[in-house]
Amino acid sequence: MIHYLATAFAVVLVVEGLLYALFPSGMKRMMEQAMMLPSQSLRTAGLGAAVIGVFVLWLLRP
Repeated sequence: MIHYLATAFAVVLVVEGLLYALFPSGMKRMMEQAMMLPSQSLRTAGLGAAVIGVFVLWLLRP
């Protein structure tokens, strides 16, 4: 299980790093827009993404 979590974390770092490297202006704009959203909306979106991620990891287990 730890191997899968570490692999998923590494993939997130790669994707996020590429987004910042390839689209720095777009990422800044996205952060500005996120600052305008209510905290509850960000919390709900984050929880939803986490649940989907856990489900996908569960589907991919051997």
